Amino acid sequence: MLIGVVGKSNTGKTTFFSAATLVDAEISNRIFTTIEPNKGVTFVRTECPCKKLGVKCSPKNSKCINGVRYVPVKMVDVAGLVPGAHEGRGLGNQFLSDIMEADALIHVVDISGSTDESGNPVAPGSNDPKNDIKFLEEEIDFWILGILKRNLLTLVRKMESTKEKFSVVLENQLSGLGIKLPEIEDALVRAGLNPNSSDEEFLEFIKILRSSSKPIVIAANKIDIPGSENIFSRVKDVMRLDMIPCSAASELALRKASEKNIIAYNPGDPNFFVLNELDEKQKTALGFINNSVLVPYKSTGVQKIIDKVVFDVLNMIVVYPVENEHKFTDHKNNALPDAILMKKGSTALELAYKVHEDIGKNFIAAVDARTGMHVSAKYALKNGDVISIKAGR
Repeated sequence: MLIGVVGKSNTGKTTFFSAATLVDAEISNRIFTTIEPNKGVTFVRTECPCKKLGVKCSPKNSKCINGVRYVPVKMVDVAGLVPGAHEGRGLGNQFLSDIMEADALIHVVDISGSTDESGNPVAPGSNDPKNDIKFLEEEIDFWILGILKRNLLTLVRKMESTKEKFSVVLENQLSGLGIKLPEIEDALVRAGLNPNSSDEEFLEFIKILRSSSKPIVIAANKIDIPGSENIFSRVKDVMRLDMIPCSAASELALRKASEKNIIAYNPGDPNFFVLNELDEKQKTALGFINNSVLVPYKSTGVQKIIDKVVFDVLNMIVVYPVENEHKFTDHKNNALPDAILMKKGSTALELAYKVHEDIGKNFIAAVDARTGMHVSAKYALKNGDVISIKAGR
């Protein structure tokens, strides 16, 4: 699973990525500071079963902090987008190609309106964030339309002679964009598309396809700048989108301070605790973050956005495979060693294959370690399940 962080230059896109991953990416107000994609690992936050089960866990592929499990997810920060990207303006072709690798996108929008359409800094409130939200979607849609229409007539003629399905022709034309055949088939039905449809009808099909194959969550960044809250409320009411207010700069500052043991802070927490004496500059900065971000919004919003993408948009759950269902351990006696992200609706057998192909092939049964009950291969996993897989040799 890969989450793409996208948006114009100077919206705080790379700051969001750095806050989420602690990868030391270059941050500046120069347009196209990000050229090659920055790649890193972020984490989703979920309740660890350790406290309810009364065990001290020993995470291997994740980390547990006071009963909160942080599970790794890959993240990429893509080059800034400018209007006309689908025609090759700026780094458009590279940008659009890079985001197609992602399963979902976080669109970092400057909700303070202090960045113009090309990514240049302007006075707060000068730019309407609604336009930024629309233009990113339109650039993606027109870019896919260009790819789709390229050689389509030739492919349709071939389809008529080979009797291939129209959906298969479209899948071949969109190969490499991470779009699956079932998504194409669903969008075809909903759009009523056929080979003779107009460009407008193809564009409507692409909008449906993009929303399912590359879902977007809006990160309303720079919410700490005065006036941003009013802009956020207005944009949200008009566009009726599920936007989440955030301050990526505040999250990055808190995580850096935590790294240096200046404060105690975990991503997603509503507060922090001072560990050492602060100088005046630190007091002022942390006081501003607390009063302008944490108090009114209960968090910086960064972790909330990541969790929403993984759990709500991509419909993932976290499952804990173990060998010993009585002690909740692996063969080395590590309690709850692994936290695995699975698609909601996944089965015990699919978990077995996820752990190891041989375990999947030799699957015999599974045990719900919380209840001690045996479950079948078709058992639908639930978020937080602790499962012991029984396999033959």
